[in-house]
Amino acid sequence: MKITGFRLGMLSAPLRVPFRTALREVSHVHDIVVELHTEDGAVGRGEAPPTAAVTGETLGSIEAALRGHICPALVGKEVVSLEELCAAISQSIVGNTSAKAAAEMAVWDLYAQHCHLPLYKLLGGGRTTLTTDITISVNDPEIMERDTVDALAKGYDTLKIKVGENPAMDLARLRAVRAAAPNAVIRIDANQAWTPRQAVRLLDDMQLEGLDIELVEQPVKARDLEGLQFVTAHSPVPVMADESMFSPLDAMTIMQRHAADYVNIKLMKCGGLSNALKILAAAEVYGVECMIGCMLEAKVSVSAAVHLACAKNAITRVDLDGPALCSADPVDGGAVFHGKQIELTEAPGLGIHGISGLRYLD
Repeated sequence: MKITGFRLGMLSAPLRVPFRTALREVSHVHDIVVELHTEDGAVGRGEAPPTAAVTGETLGSIEAALRGHICPALVGKEVVSLEELCAAISQSIVGNTSAKAAAEMAVWDLYAQHCHLPLYKLLGGGRTTLTTDITISVNDPEIMERDTVDALAKGYDTLKIKVGENPAMDLARLRAVRAAAPNAVIRIDANQAWTPRQAVRLLDDMQLEGLDIELVEQPVKARDLEGLQFVTAHSPVPVMADESMFSPLDAMTIMQRHAADYVNIKLMKCGGLSNALKILAAAEVYGVECMIGCMLEAKVSVSAAVHLACAKNAITRVDLDGPALCSADPVDGGAVFHGKQIELTEAPGLGIHGISGLRYLD
């Protein structure tokens, strides 16, 4: 079964509330969807969000990379030649990790469909359910308290709190959140906003106040590995690397230097499932627990991440709330979201049947 062509489309969905971090503010999901078509009529799907502040990619660059370089390298190749297909994607263009991830998940989707298996089984998995956290955007303390109360009312008991915008307010923000959620698991994400010494000081203060922070994600600049290592060595709160880790080589460096206690795998950073599997293999060797995370993504790409997480025990924490942050779900099929619970079906591949309102970019 050969890949005979491809189509690109635009998926759009409004967010329930604006998503704010120390790096950016977003009110809608606008993602590029790639479809790979075969001679037998099968369709494999992938999705890529523009996250210029992290990956350097925009809607225009994702479309250009897929249309001009990545997808043409796949046309005419056999679906069963998975390793060849993934190598073609990797070698087609430098960088462009989100575009590559979208094409890769479409390839894996086709391959699993050809094998008549849901992707998680092809990856060796057994569990079919996950529990995700929910993100509370950085805002004034009273707004974050309100958003926390709303999240608890929806059944979430693990909260990922965005901090770092005006660090002087971070303690007040977390006091408000903890007061509203005394029994919740609270993890925080500074999105590179602090200096190393500032991070240690703030984390010391948080724990002295009894705020009981589970972990802190990416407290310092992405390329400041020495700073990340300093925080990891001196912080009372475990440290997770996010923007510091794109590639398997990044992961190996962080693990070898113990620059972080945990790592956050995002398909859009590492370039797809193939590299994610390499990072997971390294994590198993070094005994490092992983989180599976996402950007502002709809259910196509998040479904791929769910399949991966269900297949791999090294993934011990789940931050796949992208679809839950949207006010509508245009994707037919895929992972099923019930509040904090995510479930997979036994449909082959990613289990996606179509996307309502998809605007093709032909």
